[in-house]
Amino acid sequence: MELRHLRYFQAVAEELSFSKAAEKLHIAQPALSRTVKELEDDLGAELLQRTKRSVKLTPAGAVLLHEAGILLGLCEEAIRKVHRTVKGQEGELRLGFIGPPTQPFLSRLLKEYRRRHPRVTVILEERTPERVWEMVSKDRIDVGLTRPVAASDRIPLQTLLLRRESLSVVVPRSHPLASETKVTWKMLEGLPLIVLARREGVGLYDRIMIGCHRAGFSPKLTLTPSIVGTVVTYVEAGAGIGVVPESVDTLTRSPDLIFKPLHPIVSVDLVMVWNKGGANPAAEAFRELVSEWVSADTLMPLAQ
Repeated sequence: MELRHLRYFQAVAEELSFSKAAEKLHIAQPALSRTVKELEDDLGAELLQRTKRSVKLTPAGAVLLHEAGILLGLCEEAIRKVHRTVKGQEGELRLGFIGPPTQPFLSRLLKEYRRRHPRVTVILEERTPERVWEMVSKDRIDVGLTRPVAASDRIPLQTLLLRRESLSVVVPRSHPLASETKVTWKMLEGLPLIVLARREGVGLYDRIMIGCHRAGFSPKLTLTPSIVGTVVTYVEAGAGIGVVPESVDTLTRSPDLIFKPLHPIVSVDLVMVWNKGGANPAAEAFRELVSEWVSADTLMPLAQ
């Protein structure tokens, strides 16, 4: 028994006329009659009572008409799902990201993506920048929102620059630097600095080192926590001075802290990464949305 047999039988059973069903299906009536007879032979049951003037369903035919409607409906839905998947409207998106730099826009971005593709399941993976790169390269996640990493040269991924984020110093409101009109890297010489651990963000750590070395000194690192939020907590507790990306300012609501941009400007990039060989339409649709927002300058409110 083929789906074609069920479709032909369904048409006759609904029309109760071989001629009308044949016209509806755009086939010759004799071919339709043969197909229905083949179905009856396969099932070993009479499905339709035929006379010269009428066609009626038998009890077995009524059962098959009901079940055929279910089966054909499932088949059509399966075909629609395939088409939606090809268009990126159905399926699964595995998204890796780093926390603070994406927090100002990620929820808005995902809300718009869900609006456009409500049938796609989004799985979020918050990881360190290095881990995001590794997981994308191994196809464990489809797309990553992360920082450039030292291993990016040997992990060949496609990238899109989302924004360049300037580095800032964060100090208690009572600290002398809080009253400075312009804070330079040179002013940090000899002061106890708190920065994110290199193992958690090699790109950010290295950019901070570059800023200090260009100013002619080696930084005095007192604490290197594994979470950027802890950097701020240490500063608020009076343990030292923090150097963080400017996005951290938008996440901190403490009235006791002051964020000042560091001069000359040293920035750290935020990028979207994906595997060139990736063939997930849901991921492609997400990348297109991100590209659209970047082009329209609507991704990062900080950049406006």
